[in-house]
Amino acid sequence: MQPLYIKVHARDNVAIVVNPEGLPAGTVFPDGLTLAERIPQSHKVALQDFQAGEPIVRYGQVIGLALRPIRAGSWVREDVLDLPMAPPLDQLALATEVPPALPALTGHTFQGFRNTNGSIGTKNILGITTTVQCVAPTVDYAVRRIKLELLPRFPNVDDVIAITHTYGCGVAIDAPGAAIPIQTLKHISLHPNLGGAPLVVSLGCEKLQPARMFPDRHLQRNLMPVLEDDPYVIRLQDEDLRGFGDMIAAIMRAAEKRLEQLNQRQRTACPASELIVGLQCGGSDAFSGVTCNPAVGYAADLLVRAGATVMFSEVTEVRDAVHLLTPRAINVDVARDLIREMKWYDDYLLRGSADRSANPTPGNKRGGLSNIVEKALGSVAKAGSSALMSVASHGERVTAKGLVFAATPASDFICGTQQLASMNMHVFTTGEGTPYGLAMVPVIKVSSRTALAERWPDLIDIDAGRIATGVSTMEEVGWEIFQCLLDVASGRKKTWADHWGLHNALAPFNPGPVT
Repeated sequence: MQPLYIKVHARDNVAIVVNPEGLPAGTVFPDGLTLAERIPQSHKVALQDFQAGEPIVRYGQVIGLALRPIRAGSWVREDVLDLPMAPPLDQLALATEVPPALPALTGHTFQGFRNTNGSIGTKNILGITTTVQCVAPTVDYAVRRIKLELLPRFPNVDDVIAITHTYGCGVAIDAPGAAIPIQTLKHISLHPNLGGAPLVVSLGCEKLQPARMFPDRHLQRNLMPVLEDDPYVIRLQDEDLRGFGDMIAAIMRAAEKRLEQLNQRQRTACPASELIVGLQCGGSDAFSGVTCNPAVGYAADLLVRAGATVMFSEVTEVRDAVHLLTPRAINVDVARDLIREMKWYDDYLLRGSADRSANPTPGNKRGGLSNIVEKALGSVAKAGSSALMSVASHGERVTAKGLVFAATPASDFICGTQQLASMNMHVFTTGEGTPYGLAMVPVIKVSSRTALAERWPDLIDIDAGRIATGVSTMEEVGWEIFQCLLDVASGRKKTWADHWGLHNALAPFNPGPVT
């Protein structure tokens, strides 16, 4: 392979090395640029000489200021860059460059599960939710018994899962921040992939009582609901449950009744507009903003054209690119909603004596990302090119169609949990690699580099690294992601995460005090 670098934008004065093993000092590129030192794959090379204080530009945006003179052909990394200020939130353009509506894309369907409340599932799962961590081991034990003894009798049910978490007690349950994890757990417990009605296992003395999680529903502690979609509730401290055996028996009796209902569900043709797709990245590298994220962005545009909902999240990985998004808001109110979420998180980090610079991981830096500015500019490529239609705050369920920003932390596990409040499909991009997965929704894994896809052929679903080497175009990979979404949502294809049963534990975001 001849020496190759990628320059994203005409204004860029740095580029990233494409060659898998990196390139040694003295390497001459076709345009005559000569490397002054060895540079690893995905890391930045200076395309010009820099004086101290000069801006370093990638994606057409300033990602840092040179801390000292840098010679053309040198390695541009974190230790030679000064982090620029974040875009001032009170100086952003609001809805000034609203993209025109994209042409409609019709005729695309998937085979989903229609629920009586109008929601659409992409899986058919019995979910047993918990109100407190104390009951998690008991529910885990019951799930193992249910899978072994009951599930084989119900062939139309895909799985049985325990919706366990670390919340529920030992917290300031009335603090303002408590609304976020409570709302999140409520929406997850009523997820379309669970048929909208889980079992609920409570201890009895916890702060997060079932009636607080489901204030608008009639809850019962017996096994016969008044309405078909009422959740069953089992309280382990009830006096009629005498010992562990009785607890497990009660859960299994309720599970059997719920399995009988779920087994009647059948897949039926649903328009692609019923997809609610969460987008996330983890283990990102400098290729993420060149290959996998733009390809996902192209697929996001296809989904928007088909009338679907596309969510992007991760506040700290949007904050430094927010000036590119507020002009795209469909109106001023939506732009202000986005600024509100950025401001809330700025204040949240400040209370913890942290700032956005705490975001990049050692793996991000190993993959060529020098700072959060560079990471954010690559991250927002997942949002495609359509207008931003709505903004949802932490814990809210997304109801709007089109492109939506759903505020979450950038932590993979917390972001995925928060997005579960709304999504029925998940697309996860990665450069360094991660076996991350979720039990409740399929997770399609897209790699930024072919080297990762070749090293992890049984974990990566789609290789977007082909874009960097010219084997495939961004449009081709975008269509591949779009079609993969339809196939996986229909049950025609299984993701590698589901194949291996790689399902991370839930981690609701709790910004409130722990007592």
